[in-house]
Amino acid sequence: MIILHHVPLARSLRVLWLLEELGLDYELRYYSIRDGSMRSPEFLALSPAGRVPVLEHEGAVWVESAAIVQMLCETYPDAGLMPPPGHPERARFMEMLSLSETVGCLLENLNLNQVFLRPPARPSPTVVKLLNARLRAVLAAMEARLEGDHLLASGFSAADIMFVYGFELARYYVDLDAYPRLMAYWDRLRARPGYQRAKARDGEQDIYAQAFYPVPEE
Repeated sequence: MIILHHVPLARSLRVLWLLEELGLDYELRYYSIRDGSMRSPEFLALSPAGRVPVLEHEGAVWVESAAIVQMLCETYPDAGLMPPPGHPERARFMEMLSLSETVGCLLENLNLNQVFLRPPARPSPTVVKLLNARLRAVLAAMEARLEGDHLLASGFSAADIMFVYGFELARYYVDLDAYPRLMAYWDRLRARPGYQRAKARDGEQDIYAQAFYPVPEE
């Protein structure tokens, strides 16, 4: 039995999508960041930091989306979603996993400042402006580097799953129309049956209360 502990639209969506691309049978257990379910003793026994994703797989418990993605790709190598050691694209793949987490960290900090802070707490316009600028800089760099249909020249890989999740969430903070190559890339990946199956099971998100969060005024 494979069990994925999941919050809709959280980083566990990466693992959910990968499970669908691998064609694996799994059970999905839902949590919310707002109702205290991730602070229960049962969940903390699996994830001491109280975060998703958590994957139970063959008697082991795994946390951290990048680690889970790499572990699954190595466990099911026939799917060809990660270049093996020694492959010419291995370094590029690992680079994209790390860059995807850079985007994820910027989004997490924007979430903390603009979504989760409540009055009387106020986000710092200076901090938000800096985070927003750094996010736009990363996306601009990816826009310039993207040449083919996918991050790797050989085709679709788990690196695309890792990166596209962050690009999808970036729409809450930046105008994605500024990145036409990445928008076309996102459209291609959203057309994948595995992505569509994952989104159908993702659940209703309760993270974002509005469609866009502008940089607060000074």
